[in-house]
Amino acid sequence: MAGRKLLVTNALPYVNGHLHLGHLVGYVQADIWVRFERMCGNEVGYFCGDDTHGTATMIRASQEGREPEALLEEMSVSHQRDFADFRVDFDHYGSTHSESNRELVYGVWAALRQAGRVAERDVTQLFDSEAGVFLADRFVKGGCPKCGAAEQYGDNCEVCGGVYEPHELVDPRSTLSGSTPELRTAPHYFVTLDEFHGFLDEWTQTPGRLQPEIAKQLERSFLSDRLRDWDVSRPAPYFGFEIPDAPGHFFYVWVDAPIGYIAATRDWCDRNGKDLADWWQNSEREIHHFIGKDIVYFHTLFWPAMLKTGGYELPERVHANGFLTVNGEKMSKRKGTYLLARTYLEHLSPDYLRYYYASKLGSGVTDLDLNLDEFIAKVNSDLVGKLVNLASRTARFMKGQNLCDPYPDDGGLFQRASAQGQEIAAAYEARDTNKVTRIAMGLADRANEYVEAGAPWALKKQKGKEEEVREICSVALNLFRQLTTYLQPILPELSVRANALLGQEGSSRFEDAQRPIEGAPVAKFEHLMQRIDPERVQAMLDGSVSED
Repeated sequence: MAGRKLLVTNALPYVNGHLHLGHLVGYVQADIWVRFERMCGNEVGYFCGDDTHGTATMIRASQEGREPEALLEEMSVSHQRDFADFRVDFDHYGSTHSESNRELVYGVWAALRQAGRVAERDVTQLFDSEAGVFLADRFVKGGCPKCGAAEQYGDNCEVCGGVYEPHELVDPRSTLSGSTPELRTAPHYFVTLDEFHGFLDEWTQTPGRLQPEIAKQLERSFLSDRLRDWDVSRPAPYFGFEIPDAPGHFFYVWVDAPIGYIAATRDWCDRNGKDLADWWQNSEREIHHFIGKDIVYFHTLFWPAMLKTGGYELPERVHANGFLTVNGEKMSKRKGTYLLARTYLEHLSPDYLRYYYASKLGSGVTDLDLNLDEFIAKVNSDLVGKLVNLASRTARFMKGQNLCDPYPDDGGLFQRASAQGQEIAAAYEARDTNKVTRIAMGLADRANEYVEAGAPWALKKQKGKEEEVREICSVALNLFRQLTTYLQPILPELSVRANALLGQEGSSRFEDAQRPIEGAPVAKFEHLMQRIDPERVQAMLDGSVSED
């Protein structure tokens, strides 16, 4: 549906590490969705940025003997380079350490204060006496107090979904020093969440707001009982924004991280003469968040409460994706399957991974496995053997010629593929790119059967068959371009090259798949995509091996 106004965000990557292929799942999914919406004529703003604050940034910078700001700058360059090379194209990439974010955080805090939603009380918290810091949840590991699962972080269990306090862990230890932390008491500030219970229950359980499994998880794990107050402060030392009316106390990273979405939008608006209110205080604009399933409750409980109090619009949808495994197992540095984005890019095309992820992703929250043998086979079969094959087998016979005008009789192939455009569009809208690729490859199979039956390479050797060859090739190239149009959100550069081959400029609109190109000159064919060499995959793995 054209004419929609959309604001799309991705979860902010943390500055304490480089991007790995697990991160890329959610970013590729969101970028595909954004590209599809733009192909349909919708207005989309796409924003992201670095999540910068917290103990981890402070500790790493100290260990490396530099100021945190130097670390932030280095990681921002690294993250933006990796995103760009994977064709993830944000309108603006910001930072939660920006002055715009500080001002917005202060504004939300003032609104919470004015609404009477802030409480102060002493908190007994785990303290690492060797590192000299109170321990954030992510720096404590131990056994889950609810199900007993080992090696769980200090805020929630990845096995049972339970939520707890870090000191409730069984045999907790600091991940900074490995020591057993001690309990110390310090004053903290809280947002009283239970007063939002009715609002959050209605908002999260509205059909279509969240994926059904996420809505049920929230209803079962959080909303079935009183909502606990949210601890939003940390005592010094802490790298972050100091609370303006509480010197020596700093906002917890999960206060300013999601507000970073608004700050990134604001910075883009300032640069482009736009009005921030049109993006975050406009009921006609749909806000869509794409996040990993591990940060769902921050985005569906805390964040809506902050937005409502601060006077901002609430998200239309929160889209959660699952985790990535490699060859059926958790990524491992020792086994060489902890694959950094940059290591991958040194050996393989980003188009391969974008297509493989798209072929696996549906609208649910299921984990995705990067099976490397299947990865090689799927790319080589689908992209090279089926899709690009349509052009490589026929374009060479069209040297110096134009496509047929009118479009030849193809037995209804183009028309039947056009009729499936609505189904493909619906699948994109639902983020079911697995279905998109299945439909596209089915169409590619039928197109290749047509070429195989016509055998233009054989007809070319017969006198008087030149026009028949031209007709077969015109059909094949139009079917190729139709498919690359359907797959443009997944493979944007291939679509541009397919258009250039047939005398068209730039990217396609989604509706362009409904009409064949007639009479256009066919450019000299240039190689479009190489098969994956298994040796390059092995070289990537060899370059990733290290000790866990």
